[in-house]
Amino acid sequence: MKEKINSYRDLRVFNNAMDAAMKIFDLTKAFPPEEKNSLIDQIRGSSRSVCSSIGEAWRKRRYQNTFTVKLNDAESEACETQVWVQFSRMCNYLEDGVCDELDSAYDQILGQLFKMIKESDKWIIKSNQFSD
Repeated sequence: MKEKINSYRDLRVFNNAMDAAMKIFDLTKAFPPEEKNSLIDQIRGSSRSVCSSIGEAWRKRRYQNTFTVKLNDAESEACETQVWVQFSRMCNYLEDGVCDELDSAYDQILGQLFKMIKESDKWIIKSNQFSD
């Protein structure tokens, strides 16, 4: 039997995104200080935006188009994070194995978001439903 999802915090995609964002936060602590206002802020910001966009999408479930737009925002931020991971690899701030793990984590997140968008009608609050 499926567990009931009562909040965005119950979504696997949210938890996966949060785990990846926190890993990025920890890893970027070792980046050189000169990257503070560029790479560090960018990769931390985009990884956190995946999570916040999922949370925002959750609250927009009354309107299918708005819900999918917010999930699309999360997709864009996940892809942006992959780009910053690639920069981190090319600048030798992160080892290849770590970058591969992060890239794979974001591929999974992107797949989960794609599925939610494709099946968005399953997530929409019907007019006769009440949810928090």
